[in-house]
Amino acid sequence: MSKHAIALGGASLLLGVSLIATQAQTVAPTTPPDPPTFAAQGTPNFVGISDIQEFKALPEYHEPSWVTEKFVDTGKLPPVAERLPKEPLVYKASNMADGIGVYGDVMRHVIGGRPEGWNYSAGQSQGWGGIDIGLSECLTRTGPLFEVKADELAPMPNLAKSWDWSEDGHELTMHLIEGAKWSDGEPFTSDDVMFYWNDEVLDPNVTPLNGATPETFGEGTTLEALDDYTIKWTFKDVRPEQYLYQMAYGTFCPGPAHLLKPQHPKYSDNTYEQFKNAFPPEYMSMPTMGAWAPVTYRPDDIIVLRRNPYYWKVDDQGNQLPYLDELEYRLSTWADRDVQAVAGTGDFSNLEQAESYVEALKRSADPSAPARLAFGARTIGYTLYPNLSANGWGEPDERGQAVRELNRNLDFRQAVTSAIDRQSLGEALVKGPFTAIYPGGLYAGTTYYDKDSTVYYPFSLETAKEHLKAAGLEDTDGNGLVNFPAGTAGGGDVEITLLANSDYATDKNLVEGVVAQMERLGLRVIPNTLAGTQRDATEQSGKFDWTIRRNQSELITVVKNTVALAPTGPRISWHHRAGADDTLDLLPWEQEMVDVVNKFIATNDSEERIGLMKQYQKLYTENVNGIGLTQYPGALIINKRFANIPAGTPIFMFNWAEDNIIRERVFVPKDKQSDFELFPQTLPGAPGIGNGPVS
Repeated sequence: MSKHAIALGGASLLLGVSLIATQAQTVAPTTPPDPPTFAAQGTPNFVGISDIQEFKALPEYHEPSWVTEKFVDTGKLPPVAERLPKEPLVYKASNMADGIGVYGDVMRHVIGGRPEGWNYSAGQSQGWGGIDIGLSECLTRTGPLFEVKADELAPMPNLAKSWDWSEDGHELTMHLIEGAKWSDGEPFTSDDVMFYWNDEVLDPNVTPLNGATPETFGEGTTLEALDDYTIKWTFKDVRPEQYLYQMAYGTFCPGPAHLLKPQHPKYSDNTYEQFKNAFPPEYMSMPTMGAWAPVTYRPDDIIVLRRNPYYWKVDDQGNQLPYLDELEYRLSTWADRDVQAVAGTGDFSNLEQAESYVEALKRSADPSAPARLAFGARTIGYTLYPNLSANGWGEPDERGQAVRELNRNLDFRQAVTSAIDRQSLGEALVKGPFTAIYPGGLYAGTTYYDKDSTVYYPFSLETAKEHLKAAGLEDTDGNGLVNFPAGTAGGGDVEITLLANSDYATDKNLVEGVVAQMERLGLRVIPNTLAGTQRDATEQSGKFDWTIRRNQSELITVVKNTVALAPTGPRISWHHRAGADDTLDLLPWEQEMVDVVNKFIATNDSEERIGLMKQYQKLYTENVNGIGLTQYPGALIINKRFANIPAGTPIFMFNWAEDNIIRERVFVPKDKQSDFELFPQTLPGAPGIGNGPVS
């Protein structure tokens, strides 16, 4: 018998496991093996949030000299002090790895996505790869929290510079940054916040890109504006500080209401589709609160962003940020992003495609290599999620409904997870100590992970087949594939569609591995690999049997996007949402998960939280909420000419590395600056179709 065929102590673990697990040819659940040793390179310098930033007025402010000469002195822009808010966000030089920076230069990105348009808050992708992070500012911020001390961990103030709880803990009053402006010079006020809340989050016909729903901020939560710079949240729970993390990227990043509102169906004759598409990729200089604004788009070629002259953050010497004047995004492939970053023709990449690791390591080891590469913790993981909705979500046909009923059968899910050879899946991506066995749920090596609470079903085809038989599935026609029972879907072969992202080699390789391993089990799995935006739309509409997705931050940090750990609302979960009647058909163990997550949100007691996450991990893994596939580290690749890159930056934790490194503080020393800028000494023009940079 396998060394993994050792049952955990206590009978409770085996309650959901068929008695077949005791048979000689099968293996029992156990705890997962420890990940192979892989020393993460780089350790953060842990600090408090007050060591990173503060809001205050400074005696004087500065900007690039060319902005003053070409735009202020000619009357095209007000002086920089008049463009900044009353109290800008000030970054402290003591927290910058290389201190106060200098102006100039460009960061060149390569991405595999393609922009749909600039209406981010209505669900349009800008192409990913850090574009949306460069354009978006949110009420709070979480990316840089990887370097914040554990005992001071809390969302960072951002567009909301401070907040106060009422005495009873049900109301939270937020004070917005006062006097800040959009990149076109229009004031940022509570009107922008309330339009996002009332007409996008609360409107069931609008789906913000990162899936914000009313339940994201707590069931029954309300929001109102008290004045131009003050808003008030009212929660059902007492002091649910967890929701402050939800107000960061990408679920509470308001768009420019002065442009969006006139296009919304509530205020116009537009349809919702017309509203969503009102700002296509050719619409330039879309107003942003971010450090850069889009000025050029050429299909299948490039997107260029230039510095926002109204950006509301400075360093502690009063220099208006960002230091970098330009961001470029070459529209290629995700694999090409890594290649160009290593070669020096690109400047930045989140190395996340495991197939590229060995070659990237070889190239970066050369002392003359233009880029440096540093691996972090294993914060990249993939899960196969079965569609657990049997209530009509996605309008399944007879076969699809039959598959969903199977997905809701514990023996069937145990069959699938037992048939996954995770070791082989990982080795097919990359050899060496990179990948780790991942049963699903919380990641090994993270704060709330508990090995003893993690139920692992080891790879055993014999065990899997016994579970399949216990689920009522047998090969009745002798073709090697199991059939639906007579009277269900015509008694035909069990066929399952598997949704996945075609943009990434890793995703496609995992699909191939799952298809082959399920065929050995007797299940025909049919891949449905779609480009990113189409795949996202298909998943959000519920039109899938199974889906493979790269996990989000909730399974790493727990405190970020906590509500997504379970179907806590009708449109929260990735794989179990409400049908047309807006109700969920939760299985008993799912309801237990929801209860645990809600208790976690409602308490700030650290010991209680640890205990709750042990319960959560047990419920998730024992009941196979999702079938974990693999877990591995990512690496940051960045050109050596860039300064102010924080030590130990993970490529993904609370957010992606583009946010973690605080790009507005990144600079290139004068003696290392390039001539790569495509539109030097220009700024975003007036918003509109085809409006490019102006000089």
